Amino acid sequence: MSANTAVKNVGSLKTESEFDIHRIREDFPILSQSCHGKSLVFLDSAASAQKPKSVIDAVKYCYENEYANIHRGVYQLSERATQMYENTRVKVKNFIKASEASEIIFTKGATEAINLVASSYGESELSEGDEVILSRMEHHANIVPWQLIKERIGIEIKIAPIDEDGNFLLQEFEKLISSRTRIVAVAHASNVLGTITPVSDIIRLAHAAGAVVLLDGAQAVVHGDVNVKELDVDFYTFSGHKLYGPSGIGVLYGKKSLLNSMRPYQGGGDMIRSVTFEKTEFADVPARFEAGTPNISGAYGLSAAIDYVSDIGMNTICSHETGLLKYATKRLGEVNDLSIFGVADNKAGIISFELKDIHPHDIGSILDREGIAVRVGHHCAQPLMDWFGITGTVRASLGIYNNEDDIDRLIKGLEIVKGMFK
Repeated sequence: MSANTAVKNVGSLKTESEFDIHRIREDFPILSQSCHGKSLVFLDSAASAQKPKSVIDAVKYCYENEYANIHRGVYQLSERATQMYENTRVKVKNFIKASEASEIIFTKGATEAINLVASSYGESELSEGDEVILSRMEHHANIVPWQLIKERIGIEIKIAPIDEDGNFLLQEFEKLISSRTRIVAVAHASNVLGTITPVSDIIRLAHAAGAVVLLDGAQAVVHGDVNVKELDVDFYTFSGHKLYGPSGIGVLYGKKSLLNSMRPYQGGGDMIRSVTFEKTEFADVPARFEAGTPNISGAYGLSAAIDYVSDIGMNTICSHETGLLKYATKRLGEVNDLSIFGVADNKAGIISFELKDIHPHDIGSILDREGIAVRVGHHCAQPLMDWFGITGTVRASLGIYNNEDDIDRLIKGLEIVKGMFK
């Protein structure tokens, strides 16, 4: 993987003394429980990751010690909560290496962040006949908002292809770009295939045509370093709950020049400078896009989650997951009648597969009885499933807390599944 992809697999897997998987697993209280009398194997982090105790404690601390509505409060609790909320904004800025904290907008998650861009930027900047390019691998959250804009404005949506291994076809993407291309919106990493797209090249080609680029970073930001300045990306989105943080909080990064040109996505309190019944003057960014009471405790938790992964090191996490992905791919490849979807050259820790003649939901249900949690179905990517000619897959997605024992348990569980369907 090249350095300029901004999700970097660096170095080899650290030794036990440097990366203590046993200690890390102890940081996650939920992993100590049993399911159906079996110790829990959690392989669904791509849907939502489990939370370390430090994140749980941060949310608890907020409610027990500092909770109050933020901004404009003149009493101490509000001032402390406001300071923590804005400190988290700075922490996110440093985490993804943005230029200014004002370029960080807090949202409910990556889905709302994409909808914000589609509505606030797309509706004002797009005209009938303009083009938005997506990829074959997109999550519904990066498809449906653009279809809604298409219905309202009459834009054209083009689809960048992939090959059967799940590699993004850069040359074919370049052929799609035209003088009418205005926005390119693609996943930094696929939530189904794990494919890490060649985002630096995508951005370079899009910018050369005068288009802006939105990257759905929900799956990428948790697996390695992201540098939005190095990428020169226009918009970047991710969710806190996949980054070992709380649900209900996410991030939209946008270049300040673009954010300043956009109308608000929602109206309400805290996003205004002044209001009369005749006219409203909107606040500057980031407040302009944060109407209403935000997820205050979520900011405490997101701050703790960023501290947690940063203390371990994103390159260390990436190296651990890369080694585990190689092991899991090898072991799954040894299972008869099992087919893996997505074996791209650059991958995050996500493996989707099927067992011949066995429905994914049956596989997931039987694995659950063995204490193994995997995701089954279309993974909010039905167009990709249709392209493969399938209705769904089983998806095992890796987190910082997974180890080879988890993979071995998965393989044993799959053999039990096969035995039941002989």
